[in-house]
Amino acid sequence: MSSENRGLTERKKQILKAIVDAHIEGGEPVGSKYILQNRQLNCSSATIRNEMAELEDMGYLEQPHASAGRVPSELGYRFYVDSLIERYAMTTNEIAQINALLKAKMGELDQILLAASNLASSMTNYTGIAIKPKINSVSIGKFDTIFLEPDHYILVAVDSENNVKSKHLHTDVPILTQNSVAKLARVLNLYMTGLSAEQITLPIIMKMEADMGSESALVSDAIKVVYDLLNESDSGEMRVSGIDRLLQYPEYSDVSQLQALLGTLEKKEDILNLVSQSENEDISVVIGSESQVKVMNNSALVFKPIVKDGKTLGAIGVIGPRRMDYAKVLATLEGLSGNIENMIHSNKQLNGGESDGGK
Repeated sequence: MSSENRGLTERKKQILKAIVDAHIEGGEPVGSKYILQNRQLNCSSATIRNEMAELEDMGYLEQPHASAGRVPSELGYRFYVDSLIERYAMTTNEIAQINALLKAKMGELDQILLAASNLASSMTNYTGIAIKPKINSVSIGKFDTIFLEPDHYILVAVDSENNVKSKHLHTDVPILTQNSVAKLARVLNLYMTGLSAEQITLPIIMKMEADMGSESALVSDAIKVVYDLLNESDSGEMRVSGIDRLLQYPEYSDVSQLQALLGTLEKKEDILNLVSQSENEDISVVIGSESQVKVMNNSALVFKPIVKDGKTLGAIGVIGPRRMDYAKVLATLEGLSGNIENMIHSNKQLNGGESDGGK
């Protein structure tokens, strides 16, 4: 997202930046006296007060109490992130921590994302998230069956994301044979490959049952498994780390608000939807009410998709108060995501697919 300049002079930009920086650092309203003493601005205290009043009228600042200084509004934070933020210079130690991730021996993308989320949380002092986004058009690319006993077989499916899933099925078909389950695999491959869950219609199921003839009872059980596998592959996943770090920020001192946010993090669905629906391959900064998740009004979510060959494999990010240290967060996520993408490109096994030997 971007915010409009709306006629801000260079002096107003300097004052706004000074207030945002000071509020991020201290969490308290910022007055003209502080700006005059701690920021190199060649103007009087009266001029700063007038500029602050105009910034408030324009919607960039808010005055929480009649006699207090100002704090940035949501619009003020947005303009700061889009136009005023300075690049954070990472310390030698921070660079070493990020580079250590590249040397870690981890074979699965999920492990790498979780490790990066943990590191992002500890480095920024906010709550870290690791996300496997929802896939809106997952389908099955291939079916196979394995005959075990006269009433027992395994259905194997490879989805469009190269995830291999299997399910043991018991059947009431009187005489189940190797030929029976092989025929089921052929019928499934003929009618079901390439279809999403929404595209599996009753006429298709009826054609499958007709082709199976006397063994049509196998179809209904197989269809239930296919639905489960498609929904499981499509559901996405989110892991949260450092959730206790939120407790140290006064923004979350309201117990009811904190409980609502913790509930959203636990349910995961709202944030999964927010990240999965993003079409931005760069870092996304979602501030307060820019999110459709109401309990995020006092918070900010910053996340970076992990992309290979134009395909989003996952995402890492942090959640914290609106006054989070955006410069440090952006630098941290850029460093971590760059290392993760290097790991993916150098390791052919990390292709975003996971093997599941069965349930």
